[in-house]
Amino acid sequence: MAFDNEAYEEENFAEMLEASFKEQESTRITEGEVVEIQEGDNRALVGVGEKLEGILPLDEIRDAEGKLLFNVGDKITVMVIGHYNERPKISYKKVLEQEKTLAFINLHKEDFESVVIEALVTKKNKGGYLLEADDVHFFLPRSLAAFKETDQVVGKTIKAQVVKVDAAEASIVVSRRKLFNDERKRKKEVIDALMEEGKIIEGTVKKITSYGMFVDVGGIDGLVHYNEISYKGPVNPSKLYKEGDVVTVKAIAYDKDKRHLSLSIKAVQSDPWKEVEEALEEGDTITVTVSNIEPYGIFVDLGNDIEGFLHVSEITWDKNIKHPKDYLTLGQEIDVEVIEINSITHKLRVSYKRLQPKPFEEFMKKSREGDVVKGTVTSLTDFGAFIKINGVEGLLHNQDLSWDKNVKCKETLKVGDEIEVKIAKINVEDEKISLNRKSLEESPIDKFATNHKMNEVVTATVRDVKDFGVFVSLEGGVDALIRNEDLSPMTPEELEIGQTIEAVIMVIDAKRDRIRLSVRKLERIKDQEMLNEINDDESNSLGDLIKDQLK
Repeated sequence: MAFDNEAYEEENFAEMLEASFKEQESTRITEGEVVEIQEGDNRALVGVGEKLEGILPLDEIRDAEGKLLFNVGDKITVMVIGHYNERPKISYKKVLEQEKTLAFINLHKEDFESVVIEALVTKKNKGGYLLEADDVHFFLPRSLAAFKETDQVVGKTIKAQVVKVDAAEASIVVSRRKLFNDERKRKKEVIDALMEEGKIIEGTVKKITSYGMFVDVGGIDGLVHYNEISYKGPVNPSKLYKEGDVVTVKAIAYDKDKRHLSLSIKAVQSDPWKEVEEALEEGDTITVTVSNIEPYGIFVDLGNDIEGFLHVSEITWDKNIKHPKDYLTLGQEIDVEVIEINSITHKLRVSYKRLQPKPFEEFMKKSREGDVVKGTVTSLTDFGAFIKINGVEGLLHNQDLSWDKNVKCKETLKVGDEIEVKIAKINVEDEKISLNRKSLEESPIDKFATNHKMNEVVTATVRDVKDFGVFVSLEGGVDALIRNEDLSPMTPEELEIGQTIEAVIMVIDAKRDRIRLSVRKLERIKDQEMLNEINDDESNSLGDLIKDQLK
């Protein structure tokens, strides 16, 4: 026998069975006759010879519906298993169990050593354990049980291997130790065979988890990690397989300490990355299929278990992209440009936008500086607004929105507004566009210049006093500057906000949006006018006074 022979030979199973059934000496099978049914006591009295009436529980002779199988006067085969109050204790059920046990023995007597049973532990005694499965009884000797003393096994279902059958005694002896030893030996043989270089085997998917799936190969479970399913990288196994599927695998590792077998599906397949490295170069254009869409980008299928990654920044030239799904859909076939092939990490990056017309180049074909166009406000900032015109964005600074310096884009416009602007400047190198809206309206300085001229005396209101001069307001909301050197005989310290003063116009620069005034020049003009008046008076002219002095 291929089990623990020494332990088996040292055990006297006859003695152990005798210890298991203390009443073994009085146990016998005989034919009796039902002499009385005592429903109240739930028992029947059965004559078993020598004027003895045995006690038989009625539950043993009821069918599934509770009807009695035997009545008074019926013959019945019973087993005498002891005594109760000087009456023989008998059982009809144990006769049936013995019949099933003998039927099991007859069925497996030629190959019983290969039979593995799964049975319920019903009792523990001095010699070992009593097991039951389908009304067949088995005996598991303590030395072959492979249980710890602390194990609570009664009431549990276990597996064991048949090691001895005895039809005369109607007994079947089983061993867990032999089952374990044979199982370890068989697993070692299977694993040794699997770990042979290049060994490929078919297995059955038993369980699928989030991190992989367990595959039965020759009665041993191995794990196919989700990294070992496809060359695409980590994949969800439940999307590709279901329990019961047959898969071809290769053993790639075995941890003897943990008894952990690692399997691989992709190791059976040819590495598609070799084909990629040989067939593709950066800059090539290929056709792919959108296989997965995430907020950060899109995965594309090249076929043959190869995926490329299309980052969100490579989908469109539009810088305001919110989600890739707004541009591409699952299953869509697209042309992309290969921008990176990493042979070490097996990463392939592609670009979709590089094959699309560049918006700035298209813009340059249609637009020039000075053009007046309509655009849509796409975003607002503290410094201005971005306006989309002809597929590109231009910046409208706050100072270019209105001639009123107090007006801001954030306070005046809202996203989605359509406004008319002028293309003020195009920076081709940096691909930046400056826009202007106030230039579409007549400048307040232009209006002012129409009605005023140089050296004209005007009335101004002090708006702000700075270190270098004073800002004043003129009619029509026009601002002007009086520098400190042009303020004399006044001083900045004696001026107040809102004070009205007179000055003359020194400079009107409409292009630079500037007007300069001078109080000092006004004083000179006034002095000149006074002098002119004196010279025009013949009796009091300075010339006459000088002549009088020379006489």
